[in-house]
Amino acid sequence: MKLRVRFFASLTDLTGTVSEEIEIAEGADVAQLWTALAERHAGLRGMDYRPMVACDRVYASWSTPLAGVAEVAFLPPVSGG
Repeated sequence: MKLRVRFFASLTDLTGTVSEEIEIAEGADVAQLWTALAERHAGLRGMDYRPMVACDRVYASWSTPLAGVAEVAFLPPVSGG
């Protein structure tokens, strides 16, 4: 299945893009998508945190199945002060 993936903030620096399309196996979940993205983008490998994720603009977990999802967004941790 084909998904649109969006990256925000420092993740755009690590990937060199704000969005891309990727073909992922049917039945995949967010964690499997991340593994596929890390194979494409060396900057994502070995990160010391897991970004927040949203599927079709709703926050999701790393075990969320991607069936029926059109867009996945990855957001780094945010802090304020």
